[in-house]
Amino acid sequence: MMETSARLLRLLALLQVHRWWSGRELADRLGVSPRTVRRDVERLRELGYAVDATAGAAGYRLGPGAGMPPLLLDDEEAVAVAVGLRTAAGGTVAGIAESSVRALVKLEQVLPSRLRHRVHALQTMTVPMASGGPTVSPDTLTAVAAACRDHETLRFDYRAREGDPSRRMAEPYRLVAGGRRWYLVAYDLDRADWRTFRLDRLTLRTPNGPRFIPRDPPHTDIAGYTSHAVSSAPYRYQGRFTVHAPAAVVAERVAPTAGRIEPVDARTCTLDCGSDSLDELVLWVGLIGVPFTVHGPPELVEHIRALAARLGDATPPSPGDGPERERWREQRAG
Repeated sequence: MMETSARLLRLLALLQVHRWWSGRELADRLGVSPRTVRRDVERLRELGYAVDATAGAAGYRLGPGAGMPPLLLDDEEAVAVAVGLRTAAGGTVAGIAESSVRALVKLEQVLPSRLRHRVHALQTMTVPMASGGPTVSPDTLTAVAAACRDHETLRFDYRAREGDPSRRMAEPYRLVAGGRRWYLVAYDLDRADWRTFRLDRLTLRTPNGPRFIPRDPPHTDIAGYTSHAVSSAPYRYQGRFTVHAPAAVVAERVAPTAGRIEPVDARTCTLDCGSDSLDELVLWVGLIGVPFTVHGPPELVEHIRALAARLGDATPPSPGDGPERERWREQRAG
């Protein structure tokens, strides 16, 4: 009986992968005959689990049931879930902090002591940094994700960065998590072009629009595309720099939503970023703390030259600077 119970739990764990298994595949995994697999599937159904079956190669899968079945997790999965719940308790999705804490309490009650110590050490040694950043409704997040999956057109009101409202109709492609913000990459039907929308500025209208045939994405690297769209494209000035440091070093100091980094070689990388102010752009890049070369736009190049000259003139002379520095003293005194 104990062997049968253990095998049922193992079968349930396999079915929770959410893919079709053939009877032969399950039999091989469990070390039993296909006939035994069929009997075990019937036992799971008697216990209330919805196990779908088809004739042929597809076989079996775990379908949606009346209740949530118990999840079977290995050690690393259990720790990952606990860490994720801890993060969600103070994360960017509004309204799930309390439910995350409840789920974490339930999980910790059944964790083996060896795993409970690992999770407890992580929790006690981690201090979350408070942030007043925007949050996204879980309903909005799940509704947009479902529309991406089901290829359903979205209808929504949108508030631009400047605060201007608009009504949009778009074909959603992917959600991108960028630090404290969520973004939607979608094809804007009214503007006939790809756009990136911040989810906290988006208010869905129901029902969704018609289904659509997915288009080719704007870029194979959707994360990089989104980084460029939110860090450079919306701004008046879009700067391009060569930074004389490894891309990994620069990435530690530049958030994906602040600039797009591409490695050139082991010691240099390019940085694309934007701002509505030339002074702000120069100051921000300078404070990264590594040497850089500016390539454009032309007005940014000239602005840096003028700023460098102005800063040089403001520097007091040091001994041995010669006649030029003497004239500098006379001009300042004069």
